[in-house]
Amino acid sequence: MPKALIIGGGVAGPATALFLQRAGWEVEIFEAHSAPDPFGGLFLNVATNGLAVLDQLGLRERLVADGHLCPRMVMVSGRGRPLGVVPNGPAADPDRGSVVVRRSWLHEVLHDAVVAAGIHHRFGARLLRVEEHADRVVAHFADGSTASGDVLVGADGVGSVVRTTIDPDAPPPASSGLISVGGFSRVPGLAPTPGEQYMVFGARSFFGYLVRDDGTVYWFANVTDRNATRDDIRAVSDDEWLRRLRVLHADDPQPVPRILDHVEGEIGAYPLADLTHVPHWHRGRLVAVGDAVHATSPSAGQGASLALEDAISLARHLRDDVDHEQAFAGYESDRRPRAEEVVAYARAVNRNKRVTKSRLGVALRDAMLPLFLRNAASDTRNDHLYNHVIRW
Repeated sequence: MPKALIIGGGVAGPATALFLQRAGWEVEIFEAHSAPDPFGGLFLNVATNGLAVLDQLGLRERLVADGHLCPRMVMVSGRGRPLGVVPNGPAADPDRGSVVVRRSWLHEVLHDAVVAAGIHHRFGARLLRVEEHADRVVAHFADGSTASGDVLVGADGVGSVVRTTIDPDAPPPASSGLISVGGFSRVPGLAPTPGEQYMVFGARSFFGYLVRDDGTVYWFANVTDRNATRDDIRAVSDDEWLRRLRVLHADDPQPVPRILDHVEGEIGAYPLADLTHVPHWHRGRLVAVGDAVHATSPSAGQGASLALEDAISLARHLRDDVDHEQAFAGYESDRRPRAEEVVAYARAVNRNKRVTKSRLGVALRDAMLPLFLRNAASDTRNDHLYNHVIRW
């Protein structure tokens, strides 16, 4: 029985492991973190296409059970003027939309499925280097342990060690000029937003929120900052982020200021970055999937779903193709055009989120947005992003 070593226990790694086990592979997952982070990553959108992959794993219903069904995005100007409603899914079938879930819940659903399948998932295993041989690959970890297999799958995120092992000259992630800051709130009297997520194009920062049936508010802000590094962002305390956000959104329509006045728990902050074109997705017995090879900003709502698509595509090729080299080539050929299209689409969306210091620039953005959004609401040209289904 062939064996796959999977580096990374987020979304792409466990999903790949589950599909590979179905294909008759022995699989082992190695995660650098010492334990699952219950707060890590706040929340994310699982698009219609990602739900289709989870459905084939028998996990869709469990995930949706603790999600906020969100087929519509309501756009609002910084002055409270309605700008339009955009489908969070195929425009031709707006009710067949996406779901917003805590990232930790998606991880838990996948991890529980891995455990139930009897797949070994080791935490605290940080990859240091990879040793390649003619007939196997050996992974060396920071704790001194090693593991060997027939192939190694890099599902280790935007800072992937596997990507730079495949190609030491691989381009680094490119900054979007935006920082994503977010968390959870409970605002007395604030009504739920069933089926909807609100997006506010503020004069000084972009803000999004939804209210679950139990009153929990999921919120985020995209703060324009072209110069901040990841270390700069980590150095800012939660209290300081709240102070800055309250200033940036002080003039925005309610309930934005009230949401920021009732934050509960931790705040997450990280730079929005992407990978537009990684020249090499595989080499020898190594291959990369998910954010490790085509990280996209959350603005397209497709990061987790692309990772799930990668998982089923790669496993299907390893099941059906003559050998791993043919499988890796077929996987990349299938996935690269679609992934790069989504990354480019998210970049285009980010341009509307960045805020210029010029009042004229903000005025022009606000004047053009209603037309753009009206077109987006009925434009079916992007429906293929959601209707893409890979059958096992």
